[in-house]
Amino acid sequence: MSKNNERDLERKLNWLRAAVLGANDGIVSVAGIVVGVAAAGASYEVILLAGAAAIVAGAISMGGGEFISVSAQRDTEIAHGRKKGSINARPWSAAWSSLLAFISGAALPFLAITGPWQAISIQATFASVALALALTGWWAAWAGSTPVLKSVARNVVISTLTMGISYAIGALLGVTVL
Repeated sequence: MSKNNERDLERKLNWLRAAVLGANDGIVSVAGIVVGVAAAGASYEVILLAGAAAIVAGAISMGGGEFISVSAQRDTEIAHGRKKGSINARPWSAAWSSLLAFISGAALPFLAITGPWQAISIQATFASVALALALTGWWAAWAGSTPVLKSVARNVVISTLTMGISYAIGALLGVTVL
């Protein structure tokens, strides 16, 4: 592999990692929060507020976290004497990629839990999240040229456990705090 191809691959992997992490975290963390709050018996308005707050805080956290971590990587590349053209860390690119991917991923569970199907909102959220995670797993495998089934299974299993545990905690406590 030539130096240019290797550098292009590194840039692609930086962006891909930030986007996959952002989308998955948006899907899973917001789904966990809204499902847990809904299972506790919260009103529609409280679920809406919790979901909106989770989206804003999560997106800023993901974008900021990516900027900070990739900036540290860039600083390290500079300190080890890499030339300007060979530095692969792009803090702003990673930050925006992660922030926008988080919002995109978070939109699905937020819409599923707050949609007009309130009688089955928790089930709709679980189903839509499982489908979305299967799609992000497939996309990550396709973009990275890796095995699809392994990527899909990893996404769906880990994330379904997250929602299940959040649901169980909300149902167990059965209280609304506000």
